[in-house]
Amino acid sequence: MQNVGAAWLMTEMNKSALYVALVQTATSVPVFLLGVPAGAFADIVDRRKLLLITQGWMLAAAAILGGLTIAHLTGPWTLLALTFALGLGATMNGPAWQAIVPELVPRSELPAAIGLNSIGFNLARAAGPALGGLVVGLMGVGPAFVLNAISFVGVMIVLYLWKRKPELTSAARETVGSAMLAGIRYIRFAPPMHAVLIRSGTFVISASALWSILPLVAKIELKSESAGYGVLLGCLGLGSIIAALLLSRIRHRVSMDLLVTSAAVLFGAMNIALAWLTQFWVVGLALLAGGMGWMAFNSSVNTAAQTALPAWVRARALAAYILVFQGAMAVGSVIWGAVASRFGLRTTLLAAGIALVCGALLTARFRLSGHRELDTTPSPHWPEPQLMRDTDPDRGPVLVTVEYLIDPADAAEFIAAMREMRRIRRRDGALRWGIFEDAAKPGRYLESFLVQSWGEHLRQHERITVSDRKLEERALKFHRGEGVPKVVHWIAARDDG
Repeated sequence: MQNVGAAWLMTEMNKSALYVALVQTATSVPVFLLGVPAGAFADIVDRRKLLLITQGWMLAAAAILGGLTIAHLTGPWTLLALTFALGLGATMNGPAWQAIVPELVPRSELPAAIGLNSIGFNLARAAGPALGGLVVGLMGVGPAFVLNAISFVGVMIVLYLWKRKPELTSAARETVGSAMLAGIRYIRFAPPMHAVLIRSGTFVISASALWSILPLVAKIELKSESAGYGVLLGCLGLGSIIAALLLSRIRHRVSMDLLVTSAAVLFGAMNIALAWLTQFWVVGLALLAGGMGWMAFNSSVNTAAQTALPAWVRARALAAYILVFQGAMAVGSVIWGAVASRFGLRTTLLAAGIALVCGALLTARFRLSGHRELDTTPSPHWPEPQLMRDTDPDRGPVLVTVEYLIDPADAAEFIAAMREMRRIRRRDGALRWGIFEDAAKPGRYLESFLVQSWGEHLRQHERITVSDRKLEERALKFHRGEGVPKVVHWIAARDDG
C-alpha cells in the first residue's frame, strides 16, 4: 500500500520518470548504506527492544507522511525524505526480524516457520498493491499512508507482549565496528555461508530479469492492461503459496541440494518458456510453476542459513545474505533492462532462463546439505583463563599458545584435524593462526593464534559451539601428554611508566 501510494503521489506532483524512479531508490539505498551495520547492531543489543524501536520509527515516519499529505503539505523532496526514513527503519528492522525466527519455534519447525512467513509475504505482495490502489482511489493517498502507520501498532503490541528469554551478556561487550569485523571474518571462514551467498547471488541476479521486465511483457507482448499484470503477479504469488504448503513433504524425500538446484532449474525453464508463449492463460500457468520454483529456492536457502548460524552472529550474517539478495536484484535489473532495450523482451527471457539453468548446475557443488545437522548451541567448555591481575578488555593483541604431545606416527592425521581447528579459530576471532613442530623433539607441536584484544578472546570462549567441540575433541584425541594440552595466554607488553 505504501509503495503504491508513494509512486502515485509522486506522479501527481512531478511526472518526471527520474522523480518516480527515485521513490524506489529512496526505499532501497538504506539497505546498501546500513545493511551490514544493522546486522551487527542486532547481534549486540536486545533484538526485541531494537524491533520495538524500528517499528516505532516507521510508524512515526508513515504517520508524518500521512498527516502532511492530508494537509496538502507534501512536496517531492518531503516524500523522498520520509520514504528514505521508512527505508532506514526497514533496513535496521530486517536482520533482527529474521534472526528472531529460531527463537520463536523449535529447530525442527524452522523450515515450516520460514515457509509460513513466505506465505504471508506473498499474500501481502499480491493483496497489498490492489488494496492500496482501492484506498487511493476511494479515499486518497494520505489515508493510505495513515493505514500503513496504523499497521505498525499491531506488530509493536505483539513484540511488547513477547516474553523473550534473557540472553547471557558477555563480560566484554562488542562495539558496532568490532561486531561488523567479527561478522565479516565469520562469513569468510564459514563454508555453509559461502554456499548460501554464492547460490543465492547467482540465482537472483538472473531471476531478477523476470521481475524487472514482467510489466513490459504483460503490456507489449500480451497486450494486457494493469489488471492483467496484477493477475500475472497473482499467479506468481499463488505458485509460491502452493510450494510453501508442499515443501515440508518434499524435504523429507529429497536432499536440500537437489531441491535448491531443481527449483532454480524450474524457474529458469519458466523463463525459457515465456520466451515462446503468447497466450495469456498459458503464461499464467507458467508463472504459477515459476512461483513454486522461486519459493522453493529462497525458502530452502534461507533455512540453510538460519540453521547453520550460531546466535551470536546470526543477525549480521543474515544481513550479508539480505545485502547479497538485494544487490543481485538491483544489479540484475539494470543488466537485464539494458539487454531488453537492445535485443528485445523474448530474447532477454531466453538468455535469463539459460543463465539460471547453467548457474544452478555450476553452483551445485556448493553443498547446503548437512548444515541442518550442525548443533550451533554454545558449548562453554573452555575454562576461564586464570590471571594474576585484572586485564582491560581492550588491551591487546593477545597470543594464545596450545602445546600438544603426539605420537610422531600420527602426525599426518593430527595436522589434518588441526586444519579444522584453524577454520574455527579464524572464524571465531583469530587474526592469525599457525601450527609449529619442535625441531629438536619430534611429536611436540605448538598451536598459536593471535586475537585483537583480551575482550575478543573472552568472546571466543562464548562462541564455541557443540559441533565445534566435536571437531576439537578429534584433534585432542592425538594428545599423549599428561592431562590436557598446556594453554598459555600472552598479552602484548606495554610501558606503564
